[in-house]
Amino acid sequence: MDARHVILAIDSFKGCLTSAEANQAAAEGLLSCLPGACVRKISISDGGEGWLDAFHSAMGGRFVDVDVFDPLMRPIVAQYLVQGDVGVIEMARASGLALLSPEERNPLVASTYGTGQLVVDALRRGCRHILVGLGGSATSDCGQGMLRALADSQVEIPGDVRFTIATDVCNPLCGPNGAAHVFAAQKGATADMIHLLEARACHFADESARRLGHDRRDMPGAGAAGGLGYAFLQYLGADRRPGIDLLLDAVHFDELLGTAALVVTGEGSADRQTLMGKVPYGILQRARAQHVPVALIAGRIRDRQALLDAGFSSVQSINPHDLSLEEAMRPETAKTNIRRTVRFIFV
Repeated sequence: MDARHVILAIDSFKGCLTSAEANQAAAEGLLSCLPGACVRKISISDGGEGWLDAFHSAMGGRFVDVDVFDPLMRPIVAQYLVQGDVGVIEMARASGLALLSPEERNPLVASTYGTGQLVVDALRRGCRHILVGLGGSATSDCGQGMLRALADSQVEIPGDVRFTIATDVCNPLCGPNGAAHVFAAQKGATADMIHLLEARACHFADESARRLGHDRRDMPGAGAAGGLGYAFLQYLGADRRPGIDLLLDAVHFDELLGTAALVVTGEGSADRQTLMGKVPYGILQRARAQHVPVALIAGRIRDRQALLDAGFSSVQSINPHDLSLEEAMRPETAKTNIRRTVRFIFV
């Protein structure tokens, strides 16, 4: 393959490799067979794991440390990113599931208060556009903890401040497709807890609608991060965009495509759900608009024909069929297999 310019934009292989590590392995594989290729590596995130680091890689800025409370209201230090008057927050840094042990997971008590503290700090530092990635939450409090932190701080929100929530979740707040029924179980909720969380969410939305005179519980993304999306939409007038689109805009991805011969993207597991707004599909849509082919690699491939029919030029699993899951999840094994797979694509 003639590769004048190749863009590597591979999502993290969760529990195994970061986006930057996966891109580096792919670059090594590519350059081993095409030493003269021009390679651009783009760290990728959809708003969850790696969101902050991906934005830092894209636009620079400085990390700010803030004393906040974790989901169980224990003191921790969390970071967010400031670049000019833009603040970038990864809510999981303060209110994420990864901050809790499996035994501690309880969405009935987990709070987004710490995320609110990050928002408060960004406002006090003069940020006028605040981007909030909503992935990886431990919470299902409809953002009430975040709103309480704003109220407790008594910070004023200037009229020119814009909030944007980054999520590929389109779910509403309530109902069978809402925050409680779809997402609470993975945060530790039992069946009884789910019914209680649903009732709480509906009651909060009813009260909020009466208080504010509008009701955004059914807006796409309201159910993201246990209803934190709803709080931003209902109370702060936030816009919602897929995280991958925000990140691709930040790196001027459409301009980079102008000289690209190929894009290589990927994720840990690719299947039909990849086509429902996940990172590789967002990249595919941008690249297809400029007629640039996109190769997809993943640790596991299902529904391969559906992925090819959607427009990926190549769909490759990095792992041999007889490789155990335990061995496949070893970072060095994954890097070796990415290098090998990328060499195969370009041979």
